[in-house]
Amino acid sequence: MRQIDTYIRQEFDATDHDEVCFPLMIPEDQFAKEKDHIKGFDSEVYWVTHAGLNELDVRLVVRPTSETAMYPMFALWIRSHQDLPLKTYQIVNTFRYETKQTRPFIRVREIHFFESHTCHVSEEDAQCQIEEDIEILERIAKKICLPYMLCIRTDWDKFPGAHYTVGIDTSMPNGRTLQMGSIHHYRTNFSIPYEITYEDENGEHKHVHQTTFGMSERLVGALIGVHGDDQGLVLPPGIAPYQCVLIPIISKKSTVDVMAAARETVKVLADAGIRVKLDDSDARPGNKYYEWEMKGVPLRLELGGRDIENGVVAFARRDTGEKGTIDAKDLVPGVKMLLDVISDDMLAKAEEVQRSRIAEIDSMEDIPQDKILRLGWCGCPECGHKFEDTTEFKILGFPYHPEPYSGKCIVCGKPVDKAAYAAHTM
Repeated sequence: MRQIDTYIRQEFDATDHDEVCFPLMIPEDQFAKEKDHIKGFDSEVYWVTHAGLNELDVRLVVRPTSETAMYPMFALWIRSHQDLPLKTYQIVNTFRYETKQTRPFIRVREIHFFESHTCHVSEEDAQCQIEEDIEILERIAKKICLPYMLCIRTDWDKFPGAHYTVGIDTSMPNGRTLQMGSIHHYRTNFSIPYEITYEDENGEHKHVHQTTFGMSERLVGALIGVHGDDQGLVLPPGIAPYQCVLIPIISKKSTVDVMAAARETVKVLADAGIRVKLDDSDARPGNKYYEWEMKGVPLRLELGGRDIENGVVAFARRDTGEKGTIDAKDLVPGVKMLLDVISDDMLAKAEEVQRSRIAEIDSMEDIPQDKILRLGWCGCPECGHKFEDTTEFKILGFPYHPEPYSGKCIVCGKPVDKAAYAAHTM
């Protein structure tokens, strides 16, 4: 998670977002200003009612998300069009009373959360921010080897208070989808109740248009589910705490100091910026192999007396099991190249698996239960609710990037020219 946070900071710092850290607890009167928002979170929030033995005059919400904590300050910070766009982000913990079955990283009550919040002069400028967020997401997802789908959520499933929501979903091994994050266009739905206005070039006061982008530790749950296998974790090189582990192979017949060579090899790799671990424990090599396979280290290196004499370092890839050797004199570029290849291969494999899980359907009979469904839907809420109630699939929405499609609504039979997606969800 720390490595993912590092990528997030790099991306948002590079796109002129300022990092902030707002208070954990929000007064109830501020939380209640946007009616749709509080209605959406009403059953999920934690309330602080007492300070010691003293009852509070105004209850405090332990933040489920930070709009209502930030926006009173945005109203003070923004005065003129010259103050826009305002682009901020924070990485904090949020709290939601999750009543469903809890799963580590997926359904939790204390959430490690990234959220960006921006303000703009117009709806069009805010839409440009949505496009930038999607470009940032693409770069981060590539680094952490996660495939995803972008779907504009249904009106009944969008973020409370949003004009529209883009869900970020990935496919898990059980055929269900996991929402890893979301991007929201608010228009002026928050700036009006929070009175966030600016004076334009003509002296006219207008409300700002806003966006947010949020992702959580569900990214870690997705990584485990998408890449793991029966032997344990398979971690992408970009986020692995250790990108490679070096295991010295000690032999009584060896005429060289294997441990000294192993320590020097690890130092060379570490000095080159590679996250490397020397396993100098007393366990047998086979036990070490098992342990580091289970922990998902992308690349295992082995160094024995014969390797040293031959001027090579042996390797084994965690993702494919491929084995080979690297010339010792080219160790750093060789390891970096292997890590890049592993990263590319893991992403390509995961993308192919996700594509293979999409099934086209044109009726509500004999629907495959372990697939992501691509279907025709007219967009009518009545048809959408009937489909969900009949099949117990959830409509993820229409793809953010339009796809060619010609067919009929799966419920009413009306001709449609765009596809929708549906899935069982985690």
